[in-house]
Amino acid sequence: INFVPKFIGAAVVLGIGILVAKMLAAVVQRVLKSAGFDRFGDKLNEIDMIRQLQTEIKLSEIVAKVLYYFVLLVFITAATETLGIAAITGMVTSLVNFIPKLIAAAIMLQVGVLVADVLKQGVISLCASFGISSGRLLGMVVFFFILIITIISALGQAGINTELLESSFNLLVGGVFLAFAVGYGLASRDVMANILSSFYSKNKFKEGQTIRLEGITGRIIAVDSTSLTLQTGESTTTIPMQLLQTKTVEFLA
Repeated sequence: INFVPKFIGAAVVLGIGILVAKMLAAVVQRVLKSAGFDRFGDKLNEIDMIRQLQTEIKLSEIVAKVLYYFVLLVFITAATETLGIAAITGMVTSLVNFIPKLIAAAIMLQVGVLVADVLKQGVISLCASFGISSGRLLGMVVFFFILIITIISALGQAGINTELLESSFNLLVGGVFLAFAVGYGLASRDVMANILSSFYSKNKFKEGQTIRLEGITGRIIAVDSTSLTLQTGESTTTIPMQLLQTKTVEFLA
């Protein structure tokens, strides 16, 4: 018998909560639209990854929805207190307390995506100015690197344990950098050898000298950090500096 009045009271509180939540959400969405808040969402929609998802982000609608459910949960908490069910009240209260953390995580994620896209475009533009053909690939690597860091940080802000994710990400980044360092070292081995050879040979070989190397005779017309160029008749021959250290060079008068 005592439960019926409590149930009616809880239903009334919940009904009022639904009306209040809808009214507040509608007002906030209208105000945000008028203030141009959706322009920030338009910047997110311009990001390649968001565009490929074929979805449109409207921040005013997202904020209004979050506000609606937040207000609704507050009234649900009041309704469960009216019913006197402690377990449900505690669960709903925990959910209400979680929403601010979720909002902070969402804001962090949004800012992180924008920063990642700006850095990606910067890397692409920088590579284009230097004539590097793999600029888009490098830009995407930077984008996803920042994005993963942002996602892990956002999950931590939301109160989710990210120790395993952080450890896995650190191992992945370490492995990628190690592979890059080894690959770059192997690929640039000959270049570094030529540069070192140039350092030791810079006082021996000068423009205008005539030399003979492995049957090739010519006059030195250019010397740089990795090679030496000979004028051999009507043609030119480029000789790596490393070869000058390992072969016998004959200087001609």
